[in-house]
Amino acid sequence: METSTAPPASFAAGAQALIAEGLESYTDLPADCPPQLKEAIRYSLLAPGKRLRPMLVLMAAEACGGSLEAALPAACAVEMVHAYSLVHDDLPAMDDDDLRRGRPTTHKAFGEAQAILAGDALLTMAFETVARDVRPARVAADCCLELARAAGPSALVGGQADDLEGTSGTADLERLESIHRRKTGAMIQVSIRLGAMIARGSRRQRSALEKYGQRLGLAFQITDDLLDVDGDETKLGKRAGKDAERGKLTFPGLLGVDESRRRAGQLIAEAVAAISPLGPQAEGLEAIARMVLERNH
Repeated sequence: METSTAPPASFAAGAQALIAEGLESYTDLPADCPPQLKEAIRYSLLAPGKRLRPMLVLMAAEACGGSLEAALPAACAVEMVHAYSLVHDDLPAMDDDDLRRGRPTTHKAFGEAQAILAGDALLTMAFETVARDVRPARVAADCCLELARAAGPSALVGGQADDLEGTSGTADLERLESIHRRKTGAMIQVSIRLGAMIARGSRRQRSALEKYGQRLGLAFQITDDLLDVDGDETKLGKRAGKDAERGKLTFPGLLGVDESRRRAGQLIAEAVAAISPLGPQAEGLEAIARMVLERNH
């Protein structure tokens, strides 16, 4: 397997183009959608970004011998859920951020009410997309269930609720990892799981991907915490240092910067090892793992 720091160029270009085309198509909403709401939805979903989660859906499908086109609706759906979560997390009642991906956050650009509604719309659009466009219907139903669990009160939303408490609870590693297995890791894991489900991956393939996703999700959060400590705001596209200001529980705050970097490296090595039995079809997933470790924004 190759050890490049980005997905293989031909795959990345094709996958990114496919995702961009899909997201554009799904936000071409009918006339009954109010124009300002449509604009807020498109602003939130089509903002420049890494598209990590939809890329993982497509790469997991490829690793299981599946079709990128068949996995595209699920890829777009997880990006819709991710975008909704960012819109709502940025609100004054939550993280109160005014910059996201180098642009004003949705509530700054459109007002709080339109931001809330845009987030609501994106979440419901995600399930409509999977239910209507993933085939066959039984797989679509299974994907809806997995996505709902990952986005729900025991995963994404629950993790965010605990994260909002900052350091008011017990400040230990177990609690910190519990928060981020849900807030960050759940959506990364479900992205991989959906790709494997749509591609009808074998039990062996799914087991390898599950281990990969668990480690990648936690490593992603550790690197995110590190970037908040020493990242370049112009590259991050958001304000750095805000976690410490708000007293949030983070990996560098609990473990220190050096130990956090070591732990992230170990997790990425374990993620890559987990998918090594899948062979060349998993090269894209390996490259994504290495990119997460070396990211600077």
